Amino acid sequence: MSIIEVPLFEMPADDELATASAGVAVAGAVDEIVVVVEVALFDESDIDDADETPRAHTSTAAVATAAPDREARSGASAEPVAVAVLDHEVERPMVLDAPMPAWAERLAVFDLETTGIDVETSRIVTANVSLLDADGVIEHRSDWLADPGVDIPEQATAVHGVTTARAQAEGRPAREVVAEIVASLREALADGYALVVYNAPYDFTLLDREARRHDVAPLETVSPVIDPLVIDKQVDRYRKGKRTLTAASDYYGVSLTDAHDAGADAVAAGRVAQAIARRYAAELDLSASDLHDAQSAWHDAQCDSFEDYMRRTRDPAFTARRGWPAVARP
Repeated sequence: MSIIEVPLFEMPADDELATASAGVAVAGAVDEIVVVVEVALFDESDIDDADETPRAHTSTAAVATAAPDREARSGASAEPVAVAVLDHEVERPMVLDAPMPAWAERLAVFDLETTGIDVETSRIVTANVSLLDADGVIEHRSDWLADPGVDIPEQATAVHGVTTARAQAEGRPAREVVAEIVASLREALADGYALVVYNAPYDFTLLDREARRHDVAPLETVSPVIDPLVIDKQVDRYRKGKRTLTAASDYYGVSLTDAHDAGADAVAAGRVAQAIARRYAAELDLSASDLHDAQSAWHDAQCDSFEDYMRRTRDPAFTARRGWPAVARP
């Protein structure tokens, strides 16, 4: 059996967004042609409150055509004789042995755990900066526990496990921690590492505000940054389900055994980036600098799409928060 790949194309379905990718399988000489179509449709019930992104359902339809006769081979079209719709999700197999783009072979990874979700007011509690080799092995890691100088809300403690009492007893002064994090990231970028941060605008914006709060010179230029969340949404736009780090780790086969530990999250994000790089090596075969610029454009387009969705379905005045890899100061 030989397989003919048909390029991705777009299909409108009323007010929903749809895409389809098709492959044509030719059985025997020219006895039968079977067309298999995979379709992904937005379903507003699958919106993820965490990252505010509509998700998609997938299904496949197999269309069998009559055996092409001599007239068909000379130009006439074969008539469809059967259609079967298979209502199940389509999973793409992982590509484990494909070469990665050069940017993925040497990564610095970064993550923060904090007192809350507001980047303008929240404080750093724990942080990690690590260096990974091409196999995702940790070559170096730095971890910090800070005394943020404010009480850690119970909701935040429930996420990362650090209480106010522990931070006060074991944490270092916030200014020292912030200065060391900034210095570590600045050094990694100067050494030529691409810097992986999952949902970069949260961590980089919060770090910027903390640096200014404590009179630490902030990172003025942060590039190149690799944000697996932005890249995953771009290369696999209509996959059903959440796009949290835990969900992405599961999908790409990356172990994340201690979610919301800064070190575990940072390393998992780097390995997810490498898994995406292997699977989509051709699409992501860019320099780190060019990929950084591409992500900025992708993130803006993702904001446009979500803003349009929210205005049509929930709030006509909704405005998406923009800025990648960091949000500009108000």
